[in-house]
Amino acid sequence: MADTAFTRNEVVGLVIRLTLVSAVTFLSIKWIMNQVDPTNKNKKKARKRAEEQLKRLAHSDSIAVDKLNDYEMMIAAHLIHPQDIKITWEDIAGLESLIQELKETVILPIQRKELFADSQLTTAPKGVLLHGPPGCGKTLIAKATAREAGTRFINLDLSILTDKWYGESQKLAAAVFTLAVKIQPCIIFIDEIDSFLRSRNSSDHEATAMMKAQFMSLWDGLITDCSCTVIIMGATNRPQDLDRAILRRMPATFHVPMPNASQRRQVIRLILENEPVSDDVDIEVLAKSTEGFSGSDLRELCRNASVYRVRDYLRTHIESPPGKSSSKNDSEDEFHDTLRPITMEDLKFSFNKMRESKMQCGSLPLQTRIDLD
Repeated sequence: MADTAFTRNEVVGLVIRLTLVSAVTFLSIKWIMNQVDPTNKNKKKARKRAEEQLKRLAHSDSIAVDKLNDYEMMIAAHLIHPQDIKITWEDIAGLESLIQELKETVILPIQRKELFADSQLTTAPKGVLLHGPPGCGKTLIAKATAREAGTRFINLDLSILTDKWYGESQKLAAAVFTLAVKIQPCIIFIDEIDSFLRSRNSSDHEATAMMKAQFMSLWDGLITDCSCTVIIMGATNRPQDLDRAILRRMPATFHVPMPNASQRRQVIRLILENEPVSDDVDIEVLAKSTEGFSGSDLRELCRNASVYRVRDYLRTHIESPPGKSSSKNDSEDEFHDTLRPITMEDLKFSFNKMRESKMQCGSLPLQTRIDLD
């Protein structure tokens, strides 16, 4: 009996030691992997940011932050609170008809769901596609739509859906939808959606094909649930590259074209509205001369023109007179007092410089220069 008891104690002791060694080994390996992982620090920052954003939402809504899993927390790091979106319809010029259509087909069904309770045809679409040339305001429109509709906005970075471990990408893709449903109403915005959901072919990697299939399957779940207010909004300048199955899931399609002369005039006026501008600035001439310029090109044109006046100031005031010293506040006041406004000559120089650059890139048709005389 004594030998049996001794043997039993040895076995128990051995099991305990093996358990402790296994636990220590597991924790050590996990710690080493975390230290070796180059994205570990970014993951911690993302989780902290996600917790802050979700807590802000939880103050006004019944969102259980502790009920979200790790994958949903990673997606929540890209969540933008509606109050943090600074873009409004007033910041977008020349697209009044498109904005009005968005208000009618997307925003109103979200804000006044009770008006459309008797019909499934007039509910907010589960997929919205914005397509057009680069720099024409597609991203601005998506943000302004989320702000005006009062929805949460997930600016989905597609790089977070790719993971080196098998099966992790599918879990992250599923977390996008489960999180959006929990915090609805929500808009999931995918910029350059063609890079992720392009036409499928036999050369696709197995993991990529599985993630696309799962993404579309989960998307179908949103479409069939009429009470769910989650919208997938994508932007692309290559709609022809999108998979036909994706186009079917995005029935609301809006073309954001290059601005015409009238729209360019509105854009330039909006950009220069709060800037110090000389009386000789002729917006009409600029609008007619900037054919082929997108909204972002026009903003860069005005920004470059504003830089010229700063350069002029530095040329004349870079060297202070000997023996003269001034405080930091005095120098700042002098800077603002003597900085001249933007002139038409600045805008002409900026235009001709951008025109030559765009001509060399082949993105601008042949045009007449704006003479400086």
